Amino acid sequence: MKITRISTVVVNARMRNWIFVKVETDQPGLHGWGEATLEWKTKGVVGAVEDLSVLLVGQDPRRVEHLWQIMHRQYFWRGGIVSFTAMSGIDQALWDIKGKEAGKPVCELLGGPVRDTLRFYDHLGGGTLEGMYKTIEPEQFAERMHISLERGFTAVKAMPIPVSEYIENPVTLKRAARCVAAMREAAGDGVDIMIDLHARTTAAAAIQFGRLLADYNLYWYEEPCWPEHVDALVEVSRALPYPIATGERLVGRWEFRELLEKRACAIIQPDVSHCGGISEARRIAAMAETYSITVACHNPQGPVSTAASTHIGFATPNYLIQEMVRADVPWRGEVVDEQVPLEAGQCKAPTRPGLGIEINEEAAARHPFQPEVIMAYNHRDGSVADW
Repeated sequence: MKITRISTVVVNARMRNWIFVKVETDQPGLHGWGEATLEWKTKGVVGAVEDLSVLLVGQDPRRVEHLWQIMHRQYFWRGGIVSFTAMSGIDQALWDIKGKEAGKPVCELLGGPVRDTLRFYDHLGGGTLEGMYKTIEPEQFAERMHISLERGFTAVKAMPIPVSEYIENPVTLKRAARCVAAMREAAGDGVDIMIDLHARTTAAAAIQFGRLLADYNLYWYEEPCWPEHVDALVEVSRALPYPIATGERLVGRWEFRELLEKRACAIIQPDVSHCGGISEARRIAAMAETYSITVACHNPQGPVSTAASTHIGFATPNYLIQEMVRADVPWRGEVVDEQVPLEAGQCKAPTRPGLGIEINEEAAARHPFQPEVIMAYNHRDGSVADW
């Protein structure tokens, strides 16, 4: 069997362009799908997929590890986020082919399910731009929390902490605390709440916010500062009474090593569409297991990324919970023939061959590339802030 073509299908989903990667073979009807979505880097990723395809066309797609090594090592320049994202999409598609050819779901090829069900968590507002990034009033947090509960979720992530200054004032601190209090009051103690800071803060500001939130029993406190500032993450982790989660912006096992060695977090969040694909996510998870650190793959992307993350979740012993977006665009379910079937915020192990999904290319073509919505943030003095 040989790879005959590697191509991309770009689908604009408002906040991000989904980049679906299709790997075709010389076996009639046998192809694989992956996802390499990277916000505001769409053209760079599409170009990187084209660059990598030169190395892979003519190769046997079933040699997944061998092809991963080719993509990573064959060119002189090792990859950053764009190259690793391109690799990730191709790697997922190779696993999809391998599963389809074997007639087994990918999680079976990874050793078989290690759990009966996998729990998912919701984004506030289902992952809409307005729900996740523009909810600012405590009452809105409570209302949107109720919607997630009605959908059956038992865990919800929100961003009540705004773009902050290097050191924060009491007005901003207390407003964020009121938003979290409203979520906890709406949800009760039986629902887990995650707070995402999006690395908008310094370690000092993250600790300021975190100490005011100590009474709300957070499930985790996500990206309190930039992940390359590992010592700062250690500082935050030691100062606060709940778990720190981070890792969505890291690629390759090498970037996770210091994070694990210093125990700078309790949960790592590799992204299967960025970190190096299914192959690399599994290696990162195994490294984390040796430190008794759990895994919760980052996944605010499209339906192929969700499917790939689900297979990893079922085959990984130290997996905690799975992120998903369900309402970023109303036609999300039209571009795939089957989405992850959730019941009470969880699903059973996939049974369809490969990743278990197929892209409807006709439906995808109705939403061609457009520049993503720009999320420009500034500090109060007008200086540029992190998104």
